[in-house]
Amino acid sequence: MASQVVVIGGGPAGMMAAGMAAVRGKDVILFEKNKSLGKKLLLTGKGRCNITNISYDTQGFVENIPVNGSFMYSSLKTFGSSQLIEFFNNLGLFFIEERGGRVFPQTQRASDVLEKLEYFLRKSRVRVINGDVDQVVIENGAVKGVYLSNDLYYPAKSVVVATGGLSYPQTGSTGDGYWFAEFAGHHIVEPTAALIPLESSDKVCRELQGLTLKNVGFKVYDKDEKLAYEDFGEMLFTHFGISGPIVLSASVHLRDYEENKYTVSIDLKSAIDHETLEKRLQSEFDEVPRQNFSNSLGKLFPGKLTSVMVKRSGIQPDKKCSDITKEERAEFARRIKDFRIPITGTRPIEEAIITSGGVDPKEINPSTMESKLVKGLYFAGEVIDVSGYTGGFNLQVAFSTGYAAGDNVK
Repeated sequence: MASQVVVIGGGPAGMMAAGMAAVRGKDVILFEKNKSLGKKLLLTGKGRCNITNISYDTQGFVENIPVNGSFMYSSLKTFGSSQLIEFFNNLGLFFIEERGGRVFPQTQRASDVLEKLEYFLRKSRVRVINGDVDQVVIENGAVKGVYLSNDLYYPAKSVVVATGGLSYPQTGSTGDGYWFAEFAGHHIVEPTAALIPLESSDKVCRELQGLTLKNVGFKVYDKDEKLAYEDFGEMLFTHFGISGPIVLSASVHLRDYEENKYTVSIDLKSAIDHETLEKRLQSEFDEVPRQNFSNSLGKLFPGKLTSVMVKRSGIQPDKKCSDITKEERAEFARRIKDFRIPITGTRPIEEAIITSGGVDPKEINPSTMESKLVKGLYFAGEVIDVSGYTGGFNLQVAFSTGYAAGDNVK
């Protein structure tokens, strides 16, 4: 019997779409070009799988999706974080909440999330075939089926494209869905790296490699000193620049690095204001008046950072603490609260957690995920130009759009 529905891509969006369509009685084939499903899912949350975030209502959730978040209103209201958790609970998987509303399986294993999704597919009688779709066949403005790379043809009334973006190509995300969409007449917003570490030419990053800073203020300015992004939290210095949760979230907002010449400003003592920090410095210096300035900062900074701050202070390393002037102290406090790092770009897109760009959501029905241009063509997941911050927002986007597509395929 001919398949009514073909789903291309066995990630979270594709598995959800296939399973939901089958639950509704559709005859569904899920094509995955890898030998196994969910390869990228197994990498999420450092192998623990941060499936969603429960700190926000629909409006708040949308605000954490800076790229085309408004497109997600309808699907999030239908299948948001509470519905996703209930879905997995009904399959026997339970979760814990961590800092910032992040939700992880109690077992702390992404493989358990994948196992439940595979069980869902079996239970709903989805046929999973290891095959590489080469073409979506469209005639008279409607989907007719798909051709595989081995020239096998599968007729279909509906096709769901859930092929992912360009990040982690070793997991199979090689941009196939963009070609399918473009062939169908869709506009593709140029794919760029999102949720990706930032590179810097400043040697200080290599000096501080491996140092994690927690509870720091974080701002990004463009070439005109206009604030491009602001956050608070944890970051990490690397041999190439900076990484960590607040850095990854910042990367979603940054574009055209050559033109904009971004600069990061880190507030190393965000818990206190400038005036209080000056008093703290005065107190530290008063405790060791005859000590060299370079030896007086042990209580203020971790070891690696101490030597860097001595260099950046503008104060001679061998100057006695009692001789440091009020002006020098004020300037040092300013530099502590405005630790600058120039940004030259991002790591390669292959290292991105997600891809920003893809199928223009203006050409997709936000309630059903059906193309506005081709009848029976649906999109779900990262192939759509929707990008959220780190913290479970992007996996929820995948599940919500997958659910919407599966629940509405003809």
